[in-house]
Amino acid sequence: MSLTADQYWQLTKPRVVALIVFTAVVGMLLAVPGIPPWRALVFGSLGIWLAAASAAAINHLIDQRIDAVMARTQHRPLPTGSLRPHQVLVFAIILGALSMGLLVWQVNALTAWLTFGSLIGYAIVYTGWLKRATPQNIVIGGLAGAAPPALGWTAVTGELHPHALLLVLIIFVWTPPHFWALAIYRREDYSRAQVPMLPVTHGVEYTRWHVLAYTILLVIVTLLPWLTRMSGLFYLGGAVILGAGFLYYAIRLMKPPGERFAMEVFNYSIIYLMALFAFLLIDHYIAPPVQAQPAAVIEFQPDP
Repeated sequence: MSLTADQYWQLTKPRVVALIVFTAVVGMLLAVPGIPPWRALVFGSLGIWLAAASAAAINHLIDQRIDAVMARTQHRPLPTGSLRPHQVLVFAIILGALSMGLLVWQVNALTAWLTFGSLIGYAIVYTGWLKRATPQNIVIGGLAGAAPPALGWTAVTGELHPHALLLVLIIFVWTPPHFWALAIYRREDYSRAQVPMLPVTHGVEYTRWHVLAYTILLVIVTLLPWLTRMSGLFYLGGAVILGAGFLYYAIRLMKPPGERFAMEVFNYSIIYLMALFAFLLIDHYIAPPVQAQPAAVIEFQPDP
């Protein structure tokens, strides 16, 4: 089979990376009252995209054995033989190097270092170790995937503000019910691949309870932007409505109408996160929150 750009494009997991970049851009826009500087917005987004795409390619490389035995991943370039491991490795290294160089050159060193840490956390720590080590893999490893809003924030301000960490917290708590819903539906695949996902090691009912518990926690956490005066009533209304929808799905998942319902929960969780961040963004521009007392920030000071 001839090599095509489409096969390399598949390595970047474009739909997953698109959601990552979207949350990073929202972080950029929330970081300042108006529109961020174009340089930070353009080059920050591109640098974060390159890093996420590099991590996705490394994920393909490390997971090639698992991908070959799972029905949903057997079509990927490495299991089908469309690409060879050394080609994927070179591609991932090039993307990662371009990301770091671009972020240091056009954005700032803090964003570059945090992005690099996120890349290593997802591609090496989660994919290479946690995924095979513990059924709590997605909880512990979820921090790397939750980082993009903070990366976007630092790209614009050069500071790691508590509000940026709040955005990270939302995605961190969202990740377990999002991914465990998929794991319930794909549990036979994970079992065949010998990946200790929670439904495989502890059963479906146990996992359903965990999905419900994390969904309740998520609804509570998503109230924090309003409670901390980061956002206003428009966001609060959207968060409550979206949270009620997620709770409906999580409660119904306890006694689902069919096997396919877990995928409906998974699909809703994606819509939920995109809509929640959209509400944050709209609220930021139409109803600026009351300014609270200045919060402490972590600043990066380059060496003289």
